[in-house]
Amino acid sequence: MKPPKRLQSLIEEGLIDTVVRQLMSGKEAMVYVVRCGDETRCAKIYKEADQRSFRQAVDYTENRKVKNTRQARAMAKGTRFGRQAAEAAWQSAEVDALYRLAAAGVRVPTPHNFCDGVLLMELVTDEHGDAAPRLNDVEFTPEQARLHHATLLTEVVRMLCAGVVHGDLSEFNVLLASDGPVIIDLPQAVDAAGNNHASRMLLRDVANLRGFFGRFAPELLTTDYGHEIWDLYQRGVLRPDTQLTGLFAHKRGPVDMRAVMGEIDDARAEEAARRLRMQTL
Repeated sequence: MKPPKRLQSLIEEGLIDTVVRQLMSGKEAMVYVVRCGDETRCAKIYKEADQRSFRQAVDYTENRKVKNTRQARAMAKGTRFGRQAAEAAWQSAEVDALYRLAAAGVRVPTPHNFCDGVLLMELVTDEHGDAAPRLNDVEFTPEQARLHHATLLTEVVRMLCAGVVHGDLSEFNVLLASDGPVIIDLPQAVDAAGNNHASRMLLRDVANLRGFFGRFAPELLTTDYGHEIWDLYQRGVLRPDTQLTGLFAHKRGPVDMRAVMGEIDDARAEEAARRLRMQTL
């Protein structure tokens, strides 16, 4: 196929040999299957801010590090340079998270290069060597649902032990590779210790997994892994090999209405995003 303009510079640099086909178009990027020497990889082209349906909400960008104070000041003021710096930080966030999580043993695509707003990374494949499907495109038996749910909880724990919360984890951004689930789409990943919204995002990520796999194994709907995981993390005793129970005893006390309203707003935003995803499939 004719290479998209955004990939032309990578072809000229010799980072890509040919573009095979478009793989998908998502809320923040378009992904192409490309050939790099003897390997088949994927190239993720990030959309410009005004073309994305997923906005850089302050909840996600809170406490994100930038290269210097000039950039930080410009981003805070919203100048043209600041918007450019914010856009670059948004794109590089996924690259940084991928390298960080891959080093921690989390099942994410292997990153290979990042150039001109394009991320070159591993093409995750199924048992036939084709591009792996997303979870939402697959039907599971109860046994498969329980297995994959447990696998992904292990990955969530590994991510948190590495200091990262996905922030938008659901059946739409997990691929089912030949050897199990692989987590993708991390530009909105947040620092677990430095972001005040990290706990809420972690709980939502785990709830999304529970809700999806609970369709196939209803007993999962009664579990509370999210609060258990975050409580262990806060107490400094969470480890990648921690054995989880899915049980958590909530403390009784005054109701935090701001937190409740935040959960309601998150649920509305998640449902709106889910409907948008379904429209673009």
